[in-house]
Amino acid sequence: MPTQRTPEQSLGFLLKDVSRLMRRDFERRARHIGLTQTQWQTLAHLALREGINQATLADLMEVQPITLARLIDRLEEMNLVERRPDPGDRRALQLYLTEAAAPLIETMWDLATETRAAALAGMPAETRQMLVEALQHIRQNLITREGADTKKSPAPLEQE
Repeated sequence: MPTQRTPEQSLGFLLKDVSRLMRRDFERRARHIGLTQTQWQTLAHLALREGINQATLADLMEVQPITLARLIDRLEEMNLVERRPDPGDRRALQLYLTEAAAPLIETMWDLATETRAAALAGMPAETRQMLVEALQHIRQNLITREGADTKKSPAPLEQE
């Protein structure tokens, strides 16, 4: 029996749609705090990786460095992030959260927990665990494939 080609049966479509709906739920309940979704993401990444430099964070978030620089400027104006000199590279700056960011990050994780609970409501714990494990497996397959494809790619031609 051929696979139906409908968005409702497509893994990629479902993942994208579920992600979109979870983000919208989170943003709707977090609106009163006054931070954008990208600002939330930046704070979340920094909470796990304080001391990271802007270039590395931009790569991690898959945004252009100039876009991240403006975002960090705004978070710095809001007294949520600070730039400090990198002791190992005088040209680089490291990013750190301020004390003012801590309660916002706690609120963010509480809101994320509520969104996740709403999304998984009625799903047995065993099914939830299987879902997480399946997604981790898919992620690892794609990471491995990306690495293999990168190794197979020919080196770029040098410009003279």
